[in-house]
Amino acid sequence: MGNSQGRKKQPIELVDAASDPIHAMSDPDGAADPPTPTPPSPSPVPPPPPVEWPEDGVLTRDWVAAFTATLDWCSRRLPPDQLPSILSADFVRRLLLAAAGILHREPNIVRVDPRPDQAVVVVGDVHGQLHDVMFLLRDAGFPSEERIFVFNGDYVDRGAWGLETLLLLLAWKILLPNRVFLLRGNHESKYCTSVYGFEREVMVKYKSQGGQVYRKFLRCFEDLPLASIIAGCVYTAHGGIFRGAVVLPSKRAKRAKKGHKYIASSAEDSTTLKLGSLDELLKARRTVLDPPWEGSNLIPGDVLWSDPSLEKGLSLNKERGIGLLWGPDITQQFLYTNNLKLIIRSHEGPDARDKRHDLLGMDSGYTTDHQVACGKLITLFSAPDYPQFQASDDRYNNSGAYLVLSPPDFATPDFHSFQAVKPRPPANPYYDFEEVIDSDEELNLGAMDTGNLSS
Repeated sequence: MGNSQGRKKQPIELVDAASDPIHAMSDPDGAADPPTPTPPSPSPVPPPPPVEWPEDGVLTRDWVAAFTATLDWCSRRLPPDQLPSILSADFVRRLLLAAAGILHREPNIVRVDPRPDQAVVVVGDVHGQLHDVMFLLRDAGFPSEERIFVFNGDYVDRGAWGLETLLLLLAWKILLPNRVFLLRGNHESKYCTSVYGFEREVMVKYKSQGGQVYRKFLRCFEDLPLASIIAGCVYTAHGGIFRGAVVLPSKRAKRAKKGHKYIASSAEDSTTLKLGSLDELLKARRTVLDPPWEGSNLIPGDVLWSDPSLEKGLSLNKERGIGLLWGPDITQQFLYTNNLKLIIRSHEGPDARDKRHDLLGMDSGYTTDHQVACGKLITLFSAPDYPQFQASDDRYNNSGAYLVLSPPDFATPDFHSFQAVKPRPPANPYYDFEEVIDSDEELNLGAMDTGNLSS
């Protein structure tokens, strides 16, 4: 299949309960027609009952469909601080524990081995844009025995419904643990969620119980795998590639002062960097609140924060202060060494690409950044009209996109671009979007917590 232009969908009108998700999910193989507006109800829609965790802990498609409808209703008709009347803190805790138990058992690199009758849908950043995620699931065809989903991280922050978005995707993971795979993004961390809104979102919605609920989310973040290999030939990770294992010098470089950007020491210049192996990635310690930007455990930070470049070689990502920049020659080396055909990464939306004149913009939700002898490097971004809250009236108005990998080779992506569900329900931001720069630059690395919750 391979659609080089992608398929672009027109603006989507928001309708109640995601256009009847219970009915739509009864046909998991059918892709969605664009939802059509329905006339306003003559009487107020009654609130749904509080969501209860199944007594046996076993989720069903009907349960997930009803949960989807409830999240949709709450996002449009319930003040955020009343969310616990429908989703109790105990319910959230039980869902997070069930999901974390599954995620914790998965390796750093999950192997996704589709059968000849299956397709794989890959999704990039979604950033708390609940209604766009609900549309994407319906449009792509819900997860099923015939349709596998790989999500490439950044479920929370910036958007107003990060909590609901992640709970929905975790519910799908619990329902279909071998058909839904959730990877970690750089925003699934203590530092990013404290700056870009998710921590405050949880505190506003759960008030006195917010601290406990937030800690449960952090523990779940630690359990998210870092990468996937699809059909033995496609590598996906949020940021991208990574350096080889680091051997620390005898005298450790000084840590950056809090509030200052980390500057790499001369001992860490590009001449000492080498491309890492998949075996090294498998052995890296991922159970950290924030990926380390110094020390010996640098692979998680590279996987989550690195960016491609058109300049040859492997170098430190000095703009971000964490992770790497890598050129087309490194993409070729990584693909060749690991017998791969495609790298799919995310991490850069229209705001980030607006500052990078060497690479294509993110207007369509995807770009091909490197095309080399062994294959391609693709950036995939699935949050349309991003970010939700922008300081300027001149919005990016980007499309989001997902891609489908189909048999027989699973290495020829079919791109599907889509526009945001409009109008979005009224919502307030959970971070100072006018002061916080959008593209994750000028990080206060000294404020990062590179331990874990049990340390």
